[in-house]
Amino acid sequence: MKASRVTQSLLFKIVIAIILGIIVSFFAPEWLGRFFATVNGLFGNFLGFFVPVLIFALITPAIANLGRGAGKWLALTTAIAYGSTIFSGLLAFVASQTLYPSLLDGLSVDTVADIEEGQLASYFTVEMDPPFAVMTALLLAFSMGLAMTAVPSEILRRGSNQLRDVVMKIIESFIIPLLPIYIFGVFLTMGMNGNLTHTISMLLIVLVVAVVGTLVLLVIQFALAGAIAGKNPLTAFKNMLPAYATALGTSSSAATIPVTYKCAQKNGVSESVAGFVVPLCATIHLAGSTMKITLFAFAVLFISGDTVSFGQALGFVMMLGVTMIAAPGVPGGAIMAAVGLLSSMLGFTDEQVALMIAAYIAIDSFGTAANVTGDGAIALIVNRFTKGKLDREEPEELSDAELLAR
Repeated sequence: MKASRVTQSLLFKIVIAIILGIIVSFFAPEWLGRFFATVNGLFGNFLGFFVPVLIFALITPAIANLGRGAGKWLALTTAIAYGSTIFSGLLAFVASQTLYPSLLDGLSVDTVADIEEGQLASYFTVEMDPPFAVMTALLLAFSMGLAMTAVPSEILRRGSNQLRDVVMKIIESFIIPLLPIYIFGVFLTMGMNGNLTHTISMLLIVLVVAVVGTLVLLVIQFALAGAIAGKNPLTAFKNMLPAYATALGTSSSAATIPVTYKCAQKNGVSESVAGFVVPLCATIHLAGSTMKITLFAFAVLFISGDTVSFGQALGFVMMLGVTMIAAPGVPGGAIMAAVGLLSSMLGFTDEQVALMIAAYIAIDSFGTAANVTGDGAIALIVNRFTKGKLDREEPEELSDAELLAR
């Protein structure tokens, strides 16, 4: 019985998909790689279309159901997410100053890897333009949700709750069942491209430091969350592993929202808190990505013979934390949002920016996995402060006709 539950779990399916994707990539024919490149393109385009809708549909009722306390909990969650991101960046700076002089001594960069070189072409693509951008969805959700807490709008509130239920049904019946197939295709095509190995080999040492760094960050986050929420941090972290594994395959915080949501609830976070914190943090909490960007940025500077002072690092990290709030929760979104800061604040040349993008996107998933797992820690903290009761008192159930009559 227990073995059956394990094999049916999403975590098991994702792990198998990753392993099979890597193994099959060694002998798969080109037509198979292109087939999965096509499938991944279609599914990825659908996610790009659906993610803004998902964010709007989940955050709007979550804020509307807060009542007049919405602003307070929104500010608290945002402050925790920003603080976590800044701490992550400073931790990365300390690690770079401590480890790089010995680990990267003698290394230099002569060429810039092109992450798109050798990329498998899909057979066809279907453009799926989203109805609005991610930040538009977030701002619209804030505006609508907060307005509904101040203006009597029971019909709109019930409608937003029903929209949330419809979106969750799409997630549970369509997106989650296809995630293992999508993840298999991601690892299959990356392995067949051949460029991933070359790019990672250039900064393999930094990769190890980044992975260990994100794990240390998660240990600190869950130790604090466990102490505040009165939960066993090891158990809480274990319950978040399906979200971690999903993010490893998708490299998308937004695409992992459904799994993160379920994992947070498994940790005892109420439905209302999880529905509010998880989609919000998928957009504004990128502590893992910040750590990776900082570690790789300082590594590129180090192997290029440049140095960075604490003042420069602090300013860069603080601005990066703000930039991460605006970064879309989709694959590669964090590094693309940070490109401007790399050039303006750290003086990156075009070649250094290209190297940074290539190295980061090739191994983007570890930072994303730390992002979504850390969202679970934030949900525990917010759940403790709100006592799991974000929903305002429910009014008596009335029919639509009665509501319209009022």
